[in-house]
Amino acid sequence: MSEYSDKELLEMFKESEYRNFAFKQIIKKYQERLYWHIRKIVISHEDSDDILQNTFIKVWRGLDQFREDSKLYTWLYRIATNESLTFLKQKKKRQYIPFVDVEHQLMNVLESDEYFSGDQIQLKLQKAILTLPEKQRLVFNMKYFDEMKYEDMSRVLDTSVGALKASFHHAVKKIEKYLKEN
Repeated sequence: MSEYSDKELLEMFKESEYRNFAFKQIIKKYQERLYWHIRKIVISHEDSDDILQNTFIKVWRGLDQFREDSKLYTWLYRIATNESLTFLKQKKKRQYIPFVDVEHQLMNVLESDEYFSGDQIQLKLQKAILTLPEKQRLVFNMKYFDEMKYEDMSRVLDTSVGALKASFHHAVKKIEKYLKEN
């Protein structure tokens, strides 16, 4: 079975008899990449699974209104990013803690995560990333791990390419500093 293009999947989704099939193919095509994108933001495997499920629920509900102004991939990442950030903000509100403490909790989750399969160097890099401000962390993860183009990131985060390049540059400098000092 060949992989369908996004355009083909969107066309199939518009046809009621192919709607479920098309949606399953979209999930199959993007769930792993979205999972790891979400996971880099919220760290926890269980939370990532929940957020991924919420992301696909929103996609199902909104796919009819998708205007194709951007790539399907970009639209999906935007939803996943927003769901992840909303989750972190709700966690902060529920626990009445500053965002910095949420990041500290994420660091603890990372250190005790049975699903983390990286070595000490990867763990140190993840800790360095968690010290970044939220936007820089997002930009760094999207550029470094997802190899996303700045133009696509601009659509996902609704920010200019120049601001994204600056955020990435600052993130790299802070990570380098953290790695040298720790």
